[in-house]
Amino acid sequence: MSEEELVRQEWAEGEKQLEAARGDRRRYETLLGQVGIVTEELRKEVGQTYTLAELARAYRDAERWGREVVEERAPSPGWPRDLALVLAAAFHAYQRGASDYLA
Repeated sequence: MSEEELVRQEWAEGEKQLEAARGDRRRYETLLGQVGIVTEELRKEVGQTYTLAELARAYRDAERWGREVVEERAPSPGWPRDLALVLAAAFHAYQRGASDYLA
């Protein structure tokens, strides 16, 4: 299995965890806000024209800048424990814009 396939599985799992949080409205809304902020930053990091491989490479460094942006713009109690979920869910959604994306 390629690195790209592995990270896409990780992204899908993050999306599943995000949706599983739907039952806790407050937490879910907080997570959605954090995903939105990470997505905005992701747009700056990779631009609007990219491939899945480029997105997978960007994911390698995402914890560093993702931690900074969430801490600065949308911290919540215990947010560091949710950072991996937030990053994965944001990348999962953003992958749909890749030039080589196939569902």
